[in-house]
Amino acid sequence: MTKSKILFVEDDPSLGFVVKDNLSLKGYDVTLCKDGAEGEVEFSRKSFDLCVLDVMLPKKDGFALARSIREKNSDIPIIFLTAKAMVEDKLEGFGTGADDYVTKPFSLEELYCRIEVFLKRSNLSTKGAIGALPIGEYEFDTANFTLKHKNDERVLTSREAEILKQLYLHRDRVLKREEILLAVWGNDDYFLGRSLDVFISKIRKYLKEDPNVQITNFHGVGFKLETPNS
Repeated sequence: MTKSKILFVEDDPSLGFVVKDNLSLKGYDVTLCKDGAEGEVEFSRKSFDLCVLDVMLPKKDGFALARSIREKNSDIPIIFLTAKAMVEDKLEGFGTGADDYVTKPFSLEELYCRIEVFLKRSNLSTKGAIGALPIGEYEFDTANFTLKHKNDERVLTSREAEILKQLYLHRDRVLKREEILLAVWGNDDYFLGRSLDVFISKIRKYLKEDPNVQITNFHGVGFKLETPNS
C-alpha cells in the first residue's frame, strides 16, 4: 500500500523530530521542513496528501505558507499546529483556506486522529461526489470543487465545497448549524461555529453574480440555500 505523504513544517527541532518519528511509525511518509521558505520549496518539488504547518515559522510564517499552498492546490488538507490560541488567530488561519487547528500542547494521538479523518475524506472525495449541481445561474461540480458562472469560475477548497454541498442537499429546509458542523468537521463546538460563519460569508460572495441565489441566516438556528431550482 502506498504511504500517505505529509508535509510537516515545524521550526522546533525537538518537537519536529518527535512528531515526524511517531507519524512515520504510524506508516506515513513525512517530509520535515524547519521554516516556511523550505516548506514552500518542498511543496513545489513533491506531491503531498496533507500538510501540517506551524504558524510561528521563520522566513515565511504558516499563514503565508498556507496561502501559497492554496494557490497551487485548492483541496489538499491543511492542519495548523500552533501555540496561538486566540480566536482571531484561528479565524485568520481558516481564512487562508486551512482545514483544522491543533493547539499546543497536544497529544500525538489527537494529531494522528485528525490526520486520519482528513486523509479518509480525501480518499473518498471522488466516491462521494454527486456530479454537477444547478444553483441558479451557477453549476457546482462537486467532483472537481468548481463553481461555474458565465462571468466567473473558481475552484473551491474542499471545506467550502463540502459546506455548499450540504446546503444544496438540504435546500428544502433550514439546515441547523450543528448539522453542518458535524457533517463537515465532525464536531460542533463554539469555535468551529465562528469559523463556519467565515466560510458562509465567503460562499455568499462566490454566489453574488446571481441575485436569485441566497444563503439565508436563521439566527441561532442555521442556514437555508434558496435558489430558483429549489
